[in-house]
Amino acid sequence: MKIVINGFVLSRLLIGCFFVVSGGLKLLSPYENFLYVVQSYEIHTASLDRMIAWVVPWTEFLAGIFLVCGLWLKIVLKTLAFLIAGFILVVAQAILRNLPIRECGCFGELFSVPLPAVLLIDNSLLLLTWWLLKKIDKTKNFSLDSYFVTSEFQKRNSDSRSFLTKTSAGTR
Repeated sequence: MKIVINGFVLSRLLIGCFFVVSGGLKLLSPYENFLYVVQSYEIHTASLDRMIAWVVPWTEFLAGIFLVCGLWLKIVLKTLAFLIAGFILVVAQAILRNLPIRECGCFGELFSVPLPAVLLIDNSLLLLTWWLLKKIDKTKNFSLDSYFVTSEFQKRNSDSRSFLTKTSAGTR
């Protein structure tokens, strides 16, 4: 029996687990710990720092779970790409401004990652996320999306869209 490993599914699972762990560790730690990390980057107002400290861990955690399950893949991958791009910008500006930050705070107190390594990890994650988005059909293998959205539903949906286009074009 030959075992074939689908690189798209494996990548989706790895990225999903990465964000489940990252977001989960922040959620299990006191809120003030991550708030301190956000404030150390010195780019937002105090109220925006508080909002980011609440929203980012939940976004990471939930997006990671959805990615592992393969639910709403396109939306989740776009959300993570946006989040990762934001992380890259924040870390890059901290390096350029030579801020006294030794570690990113990505994994709470589990382990520390120096900022240059974070840039490498985040850029790799962004490229991998982009790759999964470009090959979304292969990424959907073994996902909940493939069970909930059937080809018959997609066919009916595209037929109704073309009907609406023809109808609206004919009434003008």
